[in-house]
Amino acid sequence: MQLQEAKARRTRRLITGAAIAVVVLAVAAGAVVIASLQGGGSGDPSGGSAAAAGRRDLPPWSLPANTSDAAKAAGLRVGPMEGTAAHFHSHLDISVNGQPIAVPANIGVDPASGQMSELHTHDERGVLHVEAPTADGRYTLGQVFTEWQVRLDAEGIGGLDNSNTDSLRAYVDGKRFQGDPATIQLTAHRQISLVYGPRDATDDPAASYAFEQGE
Repeated sequence: MQLQEAKARRTRRLITGAAIAVVVLAVAAGAVVIASLQGGGSGDPSGGSAAAAGRRDLPPWSLPANTSDAAKAAGLRVGPMEGTAAHFHSHLDISVNGQPIAVPANIGVDPASGQMSELHTHDERGVLHVEAPTADGRYTLGQVFTEWQVRLDAEGIGGLDNSNTDSLRAYVDGKRFQGDPATIQLTAHRQISLVYGPRDATDDPAASYAFEQGE
């Protein structure tokens, strides 16, 4: 009888321990999900996987024929007015062999309908506007290039591929970014520089950008 009671106690302890382990794992998984949804203040500039498929031609790169469809392909919402739950700006510089490449106005904007995506441009300064209806989104440089329909990945930009002599380099706030530039996360006043040219060139990326008042 005592042996049976001891076995029963051990069984109950095992069941209780397993249940506690399941709860701990569930809480940890929930924390990871919540952290992944929060943008902004992370020191890691990478926003995860965000490959940008698009045109493989040489610059300059014009707007796509259908900006709304391109924005939706990037997983972005398109609506009649700008969102206000999240509102911040990043800046993008692109240079090819020492020559600046314009980021066109109206990426993510449909001039005919007046609708725009939550990630868009208004002019050719390279200012990337995030104006979203929810505050939990994470936005990447890859989404910008998908909207633009220009290829961007770790191997090159547009029709410019890495080679023995030339390469694409990415910088965030003046510091070299290692990895796929399409994964760079957009955050408030983040300065992003894409430089394509000779591997032995000395790059001089901007560490910051002088945003206009209110941006």
